[in-house]
Amino acid sequence: MKVSHYFELEEHVTGGIAASVDHQRKMFDLAGIEYTTEPTLDADVLHLNLMGPRSVWYARRARRAGVPVVAHTHVTAEDFGDSFRFTNALARPLKPYLRRAYRLADRLICPSEYNRDLIEGYADVPTTVVSNGVDREKLDGFESLEAEYRERYDLDPPTVFMVGHVIKRKGLETFVETAHRMPDVDFAWFGHVDRSLKGRETKRLIDEAPSNCTFTGFVDDIRGAYAAGDVFCFPTHEENEGIALLEAMAAGKPLVVRDIETFSWLADGEECLKVGDERDGADAASAADAPGDNVSGFVEAIDELRDADRRAELGTTAAERSEAFALDAIADRYRSLYAELA
Repeated sequence: MKVSHYFELEEHVTGGIAASVDHQRKMFDLAGIEYTTEPTLDADVLHLNLMGPRSVWYARRARRAGVPVVAHTHVTAEDFGDSFRFTNALARPLKPYLRRAYRLADRLICPSEYNRDLIEGYADVPTTVVSNGVDREKLDGFESLEAEYRERYDLDPPTVFMVGHVIKRKGLETFVETAHRMPDVDFAWFGHVDRSLKGRETKRLIDEAPSNCTFTGFVDDIRGAYAAGDVFCFPTHEENEGIALLEAMAAGKPLVVRDIETFSWLADGEECLKVGDERDGADAASAADAPGDNVSGFVEAIDELRDADRRAELGTTAAERSEAFALDAIADRYRSLYAELA
């Protein structure tokens, strides 16, 4: 069996989609699946990772030639908004485009149950949920970098941290405001800043962040983030799955997440601490909380994790849960899926 595994704009797209594609190809190697990264109909299956115009063109050709088409649903209009400049304006026309594009597939691969629920509103096409997975080997030896990265960014434990592109959708406002409320705690966001791609509000939040909130920009060794960070704070408003979250779990870091449907599979109080958006009592009277945003809840959760034993308890449970997302635990799902279609 041979798979044409095409990632349109591969040389330009970074972040979670790029990481997912890298994970898929590592899983192919683990499962012994032959593949080419070129778009070609000289294959048993055409697997498309980003449904741009070229991918759509190949999908139409493949259908005419009788080659099964698989499309990954990394992109949704819901996930696209509040990301970079102009993405909010593009999110509305994106949905009808994606509906047409995803309908060209014989099977859609969704990274989570939440993503599958969204995609059911896009196309009447059979779906299969396959996690993006976590590359545990990528994290090997991360502990050895702790002193170096704490010194580099002047971070004292317990450091609250995030990993990924600095974009508003991922809860930037909440992250910064929580840092304002906790001046004695260091906060660090590891990942691309890309100011030229940011909207005015995003740049304002970065510029007005308190001195205890560091934006590191790109880091040459992502293991350093998981070495220097103690509490992974992920206040994202919308996420298809969250590879950085899976990495933090694999590194044994306790999680503080927004209580959204994407994370319904995580047990609150056992595998993470969840913060709801609803406000009551004193929270409702707080003008510093944005509408529907419970900053006080994040402060309370992080306060709970000042205790090293509690951090270790949650981190250990998270690490155990992450084992099911290891690449070698998922790889055979692709072999089964392709065999079913070819």
